[in-house]
Amino acid sequence: MPMQYRTLGRTGIQVSPYALGTLMFATAMGNAPEESARIIGKALDAGINLIDTADAYGDSEEVVGNALRGRRDEVVLATKFGRPTGQDPNQQGASRRWIVTAVENSLRRLQTDHIDLYQLHRPDPGTDIEETLAALTDLIRSGKVRAIGASQTPASDIIEAQWIAERRGLARLRTEQPPYSLLNRGIEREILPAAQRYGMGVLVWGPLGQGLLTGRVRQDRHNDLRRAGMMRHLTDERRLEVVERLIPLAHEAGIPMTHLAMAFTIAHPDVTSALLGPRTAEHLDDLLAGLEVTLADDVLDRIDEIVPPGTDVGTLDQAYQPPALQNPNLRRRPLTARSAA
Repeated sequence: MPMQYRTLGRTGIQVSPYALGTLMFATAMGNAPEESARIIGKALDAGINLIDTADAYGDSEEVVGNALRGRRDEVVLATKFGRPTGQDPNQQGASRRWIVTAVENSLRRLQTDHIDLYQLHRPDPGTDIEETLAALTDLIRSGKVRAIGASQTPASDIIEAQWIAERRGLARLRTEQPPYSLLNRGIEREILPAAQRYGMGVLVWGPLGQGLLTGRVRQDRHNDLRRAGMMRHLTDERRLEVVERLIPLAHEAGIPMTHLAMAFTIAHPDVTSALLGPRTAEHLDDLLAGLEVTLADDVLDRIDEIVPPGTDVGTLDQAYQPPALQNPNLRRRPLTARSAA
């Protein structure tokens, strides 16, 4: 069956419901560039046309750029900026100074003259959003970038960015990239409605719960992932308990756990694409086999009972935490101003 493409927000760009995330293609993650190129080729041959990377993913941009030689025009190429890429404190963030440097670095590594979607990797509270949008607008006008977006943006910041773009005549954020899975449905409360209101495409990451929804991590099994303690969420008992309730549901539906998880994410009408993060060609084959799976209403109702809409079960290790949650001093008055308990 031919790939059924979807429009990326109101950009007019057609993208596949599965997109290829490339964090695992960095050589530091253990994959040889030749194997990563083989996976990318297999994904393109299957009809996946959206590839997402970032300047902070080690040498992932270089691996992707080499793999796309001769096939660049087949791809909607997305990358991100904003996370630290070196020890220099100015080699990060969303200032004009860094953006104009970061985009040139990404273009060189990706071996292309333009980026189809350029995204702010994390919110940068220290930079005025008007400065960021103005710099990104100039990149669009110069032809180096086709569309702009952001990742893990709070709903209030999405709205603020849209208002400023309209009032200042600047380019609008066209996409948002939040985490979304059977375990993390918090974006259904405010993020997805805000994106829908402004016609933004939504590219969700972590649809497999960063490993928990593969069925390989179980509450009663201490496999290598759990023993290594690679990520805190892999040992979060709340999340593991929910997984144990979802596994029988997948079994009753007659599909693998991975297919249940992926079908759930792309079933939401406000989700454009879900990012896959395969480490091997076999992982990609497994996920592609579930592309045509659709979940019946009774299955979706059961999911709603296990994880109510708009709620998160625990927190992903890589999820953005705003300064007010990271810094206790931002939510506590000075001691001298507080009465003694």
